[in-house]
Amino acid sequence: MNLTQEINNFKAEFSANQPESIKAMMAQATTDLINTKIAEQSLSKGQKVPNFSLPNAVSKEITLDSLLAKGALVITFYRGGWCPYCNLELRALEQALPEIEARGATLVAISPETPDNSLTTQEKNKLSFEVLSDRGNLLAKQFGLVFTLPESLRPIYDNFGIDISAYNGDSTFELPLPATYVVAADGTVVYSFAHADYTQRLNPTEIITVLDRINNNLTSQQKV
Repeated sequence: MNLTQEINNFKAEFSANQPESIKAMMAQATTDLINTKIAEQSLSKGQKVPNFSLPNAVSKEITLDSLLAKGALVITFYRGGWCPYCNLELRALEQALPEIEARGATLVAISPETPDNSLTTQEKNKLSFEVLSDRGNLLAKQFGLVFTLPESLRPIYDNFGIDISAYNGDSTFELPLPATYVVAADGTVVYSFAHADYTQRLNPTEIITVLDRINNNLTSQQKV
């Protein structure tokens, strides 16, 4: 079963167990966010990735330069370990990691969670790639991905047992759109995916396809 199928199955199960009023409020919030065109205005193909240095799950600073020194880079932004769609995506990426690394690329995941909560997310999903903490969404803002969770949804999240402020260590209720970027070794974005509907995620098979294309282009250039 691929990521898209897993997400669709979870959506159906979730929908079957929620009152119509809750589903309507959540759907309206998603529609409102889509209408802001935030995804269309975010970092895209051909642009350079902003430089960064972020702590990993054990508070070691990881820099963009150190990641790009290894070759191509896959960056995925996720909302937090409290998000079931994010966890499905992270686990799918872990399954695809050998194929990603076999193509000479490095994978990192970034969220506004505190390092301690990032560690929990990493351990819960048994992730072997770096999970970085973007406190205050400072990097995500440079990517153009950040929005504020509507007040209408906050009591719903509370009822789900999701304390965004505790996870992120602040009271802004700011979150990134789920987004994935494939970045060439020179820091240029060669593929971007960002969606205002948090249930929409990039299937890892697409990442593999893009990495193959990068490597094929490099091979062609070397032959010239």
